[in-house]
Amino acid sequence: MSEQNPYDNAVKHVDRVGHMLGLNECMIEILKRPKRELTVNFPVRMDDGRVKNYVGYRVQHNSARGPCKGGIRYHPNVSLDEMRALAMWMTWKCAVVGIPFGGSKGGVICNPKEMSRSELERLTRRFASEIQIIIGPKADIPAPDVYTDAQTMAWMMDTYSTNVGYSVPGVVTGKPIEIGGSRGRDEATSRGIMYVAHQAARKRGLDIKGAKIVVQGFGNVGWNAARLLATEAGCQVVAVSDSNGGIHDPQGLDPALVMEHKKRTGSVEGYARSESISNEGLLELECDILVPAALENQITKANVERIKASIVVEGANGPTTPEADEVLWQRGIMLVPDILANAGGVTASYFEWVQDLQYFFWTTEEVKQRLKTIMDDSFERVHTAAQKAKVDMRTGANMLAIKEVARAIELRGLFP
Repeated sequence: MSEQNPYDNAVKHVDRVGHMLGLNECMIEILKRPKRELTVNFPVRMDDGRVKNYVGYRVQHNSARGPCKGGIRYHPNVSLDEMRALAMWMTWKCAVVGIPFGGSKGGVICNPKEMSRSELERLTRRFASEIQIIIGPKADIPAPDVYTDAQTMAWMMDTYSTNVGYSVPGVVTGKPIEIGGSRGRDEATSRGIMYVAHQAARKRGLDIKGAKIVVQGFGNVGWNAARLLATEAGCQVVAVSDSNGGIHDPQGLDPALVMEHKKRTGSVEGYARSESISNEGLLELECDILVPAALENQITKANVERIKASIVVEGANGPTTPEADEVLWQRGIMLVPDILANAGGVTASYFEWVQDLQYFFWTTEEVKQRLKTIMDDSFERVHTAAQKAKVDMRTGANMLAIKEVARAIELRGLFP
C-alpha cells in the first residue's frame, strides 16, 4: 500500500476546506499545526534483566473547544507525523459529533506482540509517568487505540493516581468497569459504525438487511462491527481480514465463529468453508458496504478504480487518501468519513469521562440510546452540509468541524 505521510494528507484537507470556508491564512496555519508535541525517551527493564530504551509521543492538536482527547497506540510504525495527523483528525471528529473536546494522540514505538504482559505493564507505567506533565482529566484524556486496551488504561490510571496521591478515574477512558469505566464503551466505535452504515444505506435506498458487507481489519473495531452488522442489522458479512490475510465466503461468514477460530490459531486465515484472499484483494470485492477498519492509506489512487462497494464506511483513521477520495466521489461511491464513521468511540469516551467526573454511572441501554441519537444526528448534519455545498461527505464533515473549531479560536482570542 501507499507510504503517503498521513500528516501531509491531513494538512491537504485543512488547506482545501479552509479556503472553501474563506478563512484567513493565519487561521489556516493555526489549524494545520499541533498546539503541543511531547517526545519522550525512556528505559524499560525487560523480563531477562536487559534494559531497553523506547521512544514515545503525545501530540495535542487543539484545545479551543475543551480538553484534548485521543488514544494511545503501541506499534512498530508509530511516528511523530502519524500522531500529528491522528490528533488533528480527533479535533475534527469531536467537533463533528458536537462533544466538547479537542484532539490529541499518543503512541510508543514497540512491538507488543513480542512483549510479555509484565513488560507491557512496565512500559505503560513508565510512559504514563513521562507524559503526566501534559495529561489530566481537565487537560488531555488518553484512551485505548491500536494494540492497547482496557488493561493498558487501568495501568495508566493507576500510575497517574499513585503519582498524585488519590484516585483519578477521569484521567483516561476505556477503563474496566470496575474502576470507573463505562458500560458499552468496548463496542462503541463499532456500534457507531453500524448506526452510520444504516443511515448511509437509507440515503442510498439500500435495504441494510441482507446487505453484503466486507470488513478489513479484525481487531476490536472490525470484529465488533462485523458482529453487530450481522446480528443486529441483519447484514451478510462476506469477507473479513486481519494483518496476516483475509477470508471470503460469498454465502456469508459467522463473525463469532471466525473470532473463535482466530483465538485458537492467531489469525482469521484458514477458517473452514472460506477461501483465502489478500488484504488488497479484499478491498476490491463486490459488496454493498466496505468497512476499512485497519490502518491508514488502504484505498489509494493505485486501487481506487477497482473498489466495487456502493458505500465505504471508514472504521479506521485515514484509510483513504485525498486522491482516492476524489475518484470515489466522481464514481458515485458514498464515503462516510472516519471523523464521522468511527466517532462512536470518542463519543462513548465522553460519556465515560462525564460519568467519572460526576461519580454517577449509566446503564448499557442509556449509553446505546445516547450514542445512537448523537450518531444519527451527526450523520444528518454532515449529509445535509455535503448536499448543500455539492461536495463529498468528507469535505462536508471537515467544513462543519473546521468552522466550529475556527469559531471557538476566534471567540477565545489571543492571550496576551
